[in-house]
Amino acid sequence: MPLLVVAAVGRNSGMTLTATPARTIGLWQGTALYVCAILGAGVLVLPGQVASLAGPASLLAWVFSIVLSVPLAFTFARLASVYPDAGGIAVYAAAAFGRAAGAVSGWWYFIAGSVGQTIVPLTAGYYITDATGLPTSAAPAFGALILGAAVVITLAGTQIGSRIQVLLSAGVCVLLTMAIVAAVPQLRWDAYTPFAPHGVGGIGVAVVILFFAFSGWEAISHLSAEFRDPQRTLHLATLITLFVVAVLYLGVAVAVVGTSSYGSPELDNVSLARVVSGRFGLSPAVALALAATVICWGTTTAFVASISRLGFALGRDGLAPRALARVNRRGAPDVGVLAVAGIGAAGLAGSAAFGWGTSTFVYIPSTLALTTYLVATAAAIRLLPGRQKILPAIGFVLILAVTPSAGWHLVIPVIVAAAALVYQRQKI
Repeated sequence: MPLLVVAAVGRNSGMTLTATPARTIGLWQGTALYVCAILGAGVLVLPGQVASLAGPASLLAWVFSIVLSVPLAFTFARLASVYPDAGGIAVYAAAAFGRAAGAVSGWWYFIAGSVGQTIVPLTAGYYITDATGLPTSAAPAFGALILGAAVVITLAGTQIGSRIQVLLSAGVCVLLTMAIVAAVPQLRWDAYTPFAPHGVGGIGVAVVILFFAFSGWEAISHLSAEFRDPQRTLHLATLITLFVVAVLYLGVAVAVVGTSSYGSPELDNVSLARVVSGRFGLSPAVALALAATVICWGTTTAFVASISRLGFALGRDGLAPRALARVNRRGAPDVGVLAVAGIGAAGLAGSAAFGWGTSTFVYIPSTLALTTYLVATAAAIRLLPGRQKILPAIGFVLILAVTPSAGWHLVIPVIVAAAALVYQRQKI
């Protein structure tokens, strides 16, 4: 069955684009999408990057982010089950605060998710070049291949993609578990001292960056209309994913800090390869390059699928160019897919031309995800009844406490918001 059956008519006819979703995603496919969206490329580079920023105290940033994920994950699951629509955050914000808020929030997450498709494939490229002995400058080329493969799968439709995601998510879990096991004999107590060499400020910055690692809760909401029995499936898939993510993320973070596999941009980019060095009788670089390819391919596929659906909804509702709402014969929003991939590819081209690394890009999706989640939790407080407001209220307070740590990077959502509002004004 096609993913979306869309009827498009002229704007002057007084009718709008409509979509009837085909409910093809079950519990395990949904869980696989969640796992691949959350447990993605961030696990390969962020443990090293945040450890360099906060030292061993980066573990507190991971714990805080995991705790914060609980109210955020279930807030999005609840909103998605009540408002199952490809628009996700744009729909929630518009319902709570009006059309302008929906447009701004939608643009925030569309840009965040699209720029992420530079970071994720580029991360795999780092691991591949490390394994093959090629210069790091070749990493964007490998990233482009992974992005291209994700585009092909997404254009084929979600039924095919979700089956592949089940295999990829299972592979991700197995590979990360092996890395954690490999690290246990190498852990050293002295690696955890001094515990907070960069103070509380370093921990705060680490939390902001980790928003990129945990931003997938919103991503899957754009596929909510395609879940079978979303009321049950979304919440159960969320619960399973929370447990898997908490164990594996924290385990990898402890392994990276406990083996001192961080401390420079080059080492941070391939910290997990250093953790498994000399274990399992395999070439650690080759094993981790394979793992990185699987992880990043799964994450890129999940995000290209979900963010292109957001683009579809923004185009459908007139909040972005209407071409984004076009779909192919398999029901995939092909223009949205190409738009997401185009932004990701532009970042890869910039990396190839100017040597930009993942640390150059990561503040863009991290800060945009931060503000998106702030609006989403505020929308949930307004839209959900009674006790259902408690979790989003907790999430809102925790995010608000972290927001000042973003510092001058908060100008990024301001610029994107201005662009979204200018576009809306031009259409009036």
